[in-house]
Amino acid sequence: MPRKCFLIVLLLVISLSLLLFGCGTDQARDDRKPGVAKGGEQQQVDVIRLAGGDWGYPSPYAHYPRGPGIFKMCLIFDGLLERDEKGLIPWLAEKYEIKEGGKQYLFTIRDGVKWQDGKPLTAGDVKFTFEYASKHPMVSSYIGSKDIEKVEVVGDRQVLITVSEPNAAMLYNLGLTRIIPKHIWENVDNPKEFTKPEAVIGTGPYRLTEYNKEHGTYRFEAFEDFWGPRQRVKVIEFVPVSEEILAFEKGEIDLAGVTPDVLPRFQNDPQYKIVKNPGFWGYRLLFNMGDYPVLRHKELRQAIAYAIDAKELIEKVARGAAVPGSAGILPPDHVMYNPNVKQYDLDLKKAEELLVKLGYDRLDQNGIRQNQNGEKLSFNLLVGEEVRLAEVLKEQLARAGIEIKVQSVDMKTRDTRVRNNEYQLAIIGHGGWGNDPDYLRERFAGRSRGGLSPSASGLRGYNNDELNNLLEKQRLEMDDQKRKQLIFKIQEILAEDVPEIPLYYTTGYNVYRPAKYDGWMFMFDHHSLTHSKLSYLERG
Repeated sequence: MPRKCFLIVLLLVISLSLLLFGCGTDQARDDRKPGVAKGGEQQQVDVIRLAGGDWGYPSPYAHYPRGPGIFKMCLIFDGLLERDEKGLIPWLAEKYEIKEGGKQYLFTIRDGVKWQDGKPLTAGDVKFTFEYASKHPMVSSYIGSKDIEKVEVVGDRQVLITVSEPNAAMLYNLGLTRIIPKHIWENVDNPKEFTKPEAVIGTGPYRLTEYNKEHGTYRFEAFEDFWGPRQRVKVIEFVPVSEEILAFEKGEIDLAGVTPDVLPRFQNDPQYKIVKNPGFWGYRLLFNMGDYPVLRHKELRQAIAYAIDAKELIEKVARGAAVPGSAGILPPDHVMYNPNVKQYDLDLKKAEELLVKLGYDRLDQNGIRQNQNGEKLSFNLLVGEEVRLAEVLKEQLARAGIEIKVQSVDMKTRDTRVRNNEYQLAIIGHGGWGNDPDYLRERFAGRSRGGLSPSASGLRGYNNDELNNLLEKQRLEMDDQKRKQLIFKIQEILAEDVPEIPLYYTTGYNVYRPAKYDGWMFMFDHHSLTHSKLSYLERG
């Protein structure tokens, strides 16, 4: 591993150990000032414009369950904690304590925080939020209906949350749940349909002032009575663009994503700054093992993995801006990545051996493998916008005698069909790969929190008792080093079973003009500069 990458990973490991997992004894965190130090003069900007697109109404219950939708909602709504480059930091909670070996979390709420309608934030709002979210999971849900045993208001500004059992990811999950005002939501019976103006009243740094679903435009203006760091950007606008790079070059937007083949247009010009993204966004190939028994054969899934040439996919589809997927699911940039798991480099001979072992030992006139009963290895592949990726994958699997029929629909339809298990094979792409590894439990042990995020989409028909046991153990293990050992073993089992295939993790680049604005930052577990609210606030 290059020295620079090693140091970044080491820093994240240390940060997560200190800030995220705990150690099984009572712990306290004091009032660390929100944000991180940033030297030099901090620019003040009237307007930042970014590429638009409709990601839903930005309430915790109506936004679309992907990064751009979540980010817009988070500009309005705060959590008890927030994420910076290193880990979790105090936010609406000025401090917290982990008590009773991880069974209780005591949060002290900041004084003087106002909702965007002028009413004060109270500990009662926090209590209400967790009780309401337990009954009505938010779109990007961090807690499940059975996670919380009780919530108590202790004094004027403290909330004591007792959870059903210790959970290594619970601080993360509680801290990032978006707090909603009781006086607005307490009489809302159907939160998904609640899209009145008061549905987007939060305590966050920005207010929604314009939203056009048809054009995919949003306008957020700085909330003057925001309790926290001063906004460096007065207005954030999301505007329609037909081609992001051209729009950036024309000055229509202030940041653009670029691939390596486009970098020469910006590399030697001092007016531009280029930043590489961590590999926390990726594509995975899903198998519906519940409805299609043939896919339950591990050897078939392994054969498909051996028939896939990830390097070719990256070259032809990602234009070089990606790294191959790991059979252990967690990407190389993840702090708990196991570099020693079994991988499936392109090997058509091994693929053939596995398929012959399963009885698919003959080819029809079109080169498709079949067994003695005439049953062919032919599958429908559901995709959204990933048609090019699907077509290259189709060509690769054809070399192993596996026929793929691509079914292309719009992204939202694909996501819905995946959630409803209405597919045979599917490709889905999303972020969240850098999150707490408890998402492995949600995907592979059927323990969804009830949210709609595609990053937590589970698999139907897959079961491994040893894996299920380890996934439960890691959740309860409060010692981060012991938990890491469990996560390493989990990755080994996943690499052997191949319940899904990570195709690649994108590592594209962002380009912007630092003279216009240079406040961008990554959250420690996320891939996008624009998705952190701290990117728009003063820090230091």
